[in-house]
Amino acid sequence: MLILVCMLSFWPVVNAGSHSLMALATYIAGQTPFPEFSVVVMLDDLQLLYYDSTTWIPVYRSYSDSKYYDEERSDAGVVFRDMYYDMKDRAFYLKEHQNHTDGIHVHQRFVGCELLSSNNPGPIHYWDAFGGQNMEEFIFDIGKHTIQIKMPWVITWDQLKRVHENFMYENVYHPICIKTLRRYLNMEKNNVLRKVKPRVRLMKKMLPDSQELQISCLATGFYPRHINLTLFRDGHPVDDDQITGGVILPNGDGTYQMRKSLVISEEEQRQGHKYNCTMKHLSLDNKLDITFDMDESTPGYFGLSVVFSVLVFLGVAVLIITALIIWRRCAAERGSEPSQSKYSLTPSSAHDEKASN
Repeated sequence: MLILVCMLSFWPVVNAGSHSLMALATYIAGQTPFPEFSVVVMLDDLQLLYYDSTTWIPVYRSYSDSKYYDEERSDAGVVFRDMYYDMKDRAFYLKEHQNHTDGIHVHQRFVGCELLSSNNPGPIHYWDAFGGQNMEEFIFDIGKHTIQIKMPWVITWDQLKRVHENFMYENVYHPICIKTLRRYLNMEKNNVLRKVKPRVRLMKKMLPDSQELQISCLATGFYPRHINLTLFRDGHPVDDDQITGGVILPNGDGTYQMRKSLVISEEEQRQGHKYNCTMKHLSLDNKLDITFDMDESTPGYFGLSVVFSVLVFLGVAVLIITALIIWRRCAAERGSEPSQSKYSLTPSSAHDEKASN
C-alpha cells in the first residue's frame, strides 16, 4: 500500500499515560500514480488501518475478521468520505488563495482524539497543512462543546459552518473516535500498554576545532515514547536554547531514543560546575538521576589523556609483535636442529659409514 506522505512537522502532544487515535489524511490535487485521497490511522504509534479513494474500504493491519467489521466499515465511510469532500474543497480554495499554478499539490490533515490517563475522554486535536505549511489548527473542547481556534483560519468559517462543525464533532466524530480508541486499546494492549525501561548512556568529547567539551545524555530502548529528559548544571535546568537534540526518534525494534547535548566552553570547564542528567518515564518508579564524571574535562587534560593512552597502546603492541617474532624464530631454529641430526648425514659420517660397509 503506497501513499504519498508529505510529512507534517508536528505530532499530537498528549499527556504521559494517555493514549491517542490519530488519522493522517492526504489529498493530492493533480495527476499521480497514487490514490487521490488516503488515510493512515494510528493507535499511539501503532498503525491500525489504511483507507483510500480507490476502494473506499478500510484495510486493517490485523483483526480483519473482527465482529465489529461492518460497524467500523460504516463508521469509516461516514468519517472519511466527509473528510475527503471537505479536504477537496479546501484544497481548491487554498490553491487559489496561495496563487498556485496547475501541478501537483498536497493537502494534509492530522486529526484525532485522546483518552486521558484517568480513562476519561480528552479533546479532539486538528491540524491542516497545504504545500508543506501548517495552515489551520483547532481543538474541540468536549467540556465546553465548542471548537477553540489555535491558528487563524485562512478561509474563515461563517456562522452556519461553525454550527455544523460543532454538531459533527460533538455527535459524530468524537463519539466514533473514542469508541474506536477504547476498542483497539483493549485489542492491542500487549503492544501499546507495555513498558520498557530506557538504557542510559553518558558521553563526552572534546570538539576538534576548539577546547570546548560536549557532553551528551542518551536514553534509548524505551517504550512508550513519552519521556522527560533534562540536563542540569549545579542543580538548575540548562536553558533550552543551550541544548541541542531533544527529538524522540524511533529505533528499529519498536522502541525509541532521545539524546540531549550541551557544549561547555573552556571558561566553564575551569569553573568546575556539576552536570547531571535526569529522566522520568512510565517504566521507572522514580526519576533516574545520573551525574557526569567531569574529572577529565579540565582544559587540555582530556586530549593529553587520549594521546597518552594511544601511545601506551602502540608501545604495548610493538612489544607484543617483537616478542612474537623472536619466539617464532627460536621455535623454527629448535625445530630444525633435531631434524638435521636425525635424517641428514655429514660428509665425514657418510664416509665412515661407507668404509664400514
